[in-house]
Amino acid sequence: MSADHAPSEAELERRRTAIAWWMRLDSGASTPAEREAFAAWLTAEAANKAAFDDICRLWGDLEILRPRLLPAARASSPPRLTRLRIGAALAGLALALALSYDELAIRWRAGHLTGTGELRSLVLEDGSRVELGPDSALETNFVGGERRVTLLRGEAWFAVAPDVARPFVVATPAGTATALGTAFDVSIQGARTEVTVTEHRVRLSGAGPSVIVEEGAQSAFAPGVAAVSPYPVDTDQVTAWRRGKLIFDDKPLAEVLATLSRYRRGYVALVDPSLRGRRVTGVFETRDPEAALRAIQKSLGLRAVSLGFVTLIGG
Repeated sequence: MSADHAPSEAELERRRTAIAWWMRLDSGASTPAEREAFAAWLTAEAANKAAFDDICRLWGDLEILRPRLLPAARASSPPRLTRLRIGAALAGLALALALSYDELAIRWRAGHLTGTGELRSLVLEDGSRVELGPDSALETNFVGGERRVTLLRGEAWFAVAPDVARPFVVATPAGTATALGTAFDVSIQGARTEVTVTEHRVRLSGAGPSVIVEEGAQSAFAPGVAAVSPYPVDTDQVTAWRRGKLIFDDKPLAEVLATLSRYRRGYVALVDPSLRGRRVTGVFETRDPEAALRAIQKSLGLRAVSLGFVTLIGG
């Protein structure tokens, strides 16, 4: 903070809150509920994290928190690398705690769940078949004149049983995909939802006009963002996960890592945000995501630091 800038009351209050959290965490007596509250505060605004980082730098350069957050960390690590590791571990802890609320909500709603690396085949009450990808959650609600399922997270392939009287609708955070006598794949990729049609047609309805996606094509939409005009794709490549393969053709690294996260435990963080756009092309086995990660690191000339739950990747 520059000397000619007088802190506002909001900045002073944020700093006081950061100090209070630092002291509570440093005490070693914080409860799970308090750590969840801390994670929510830390991730609510970028300024909160900046204030907390400042306190950590002033009161121990994050080293004081290390025995409690990283009991297995090696004290002999070089200072700069140690700070990086501890900072990443703290960020990973905050992320995990912040996500716990969403996880509870999803588990409450979902009738079908898969774990990391798990695939599951389902037959719904109307005879429709679903192949649920790893780390995915599906809610079903067949009432009245509509067969509605909600993909809460992850990816699923649907083969819809014909029933002209009851439309089959897949709801997502971006909008809905209504089957028009069809088989199709729905994948939630962060804020974006992709719909790939492997047979017949699907109608997408979201923020803008409805879009019809024909067989062999894909479209994508997001909350508040209309579906884009459909474009041709290799449907065998998109659905290769059903056969134990992951095929990436000139995909951004950030997207590839997000996909791999469904098949491996832990969190991967890119140290340099500029790496997010690096392009990845390759075919990988879903049963060995660590080999895929190593191959990507080698091909792009990257290096990784593993902290157990958190893996850092840099140039």
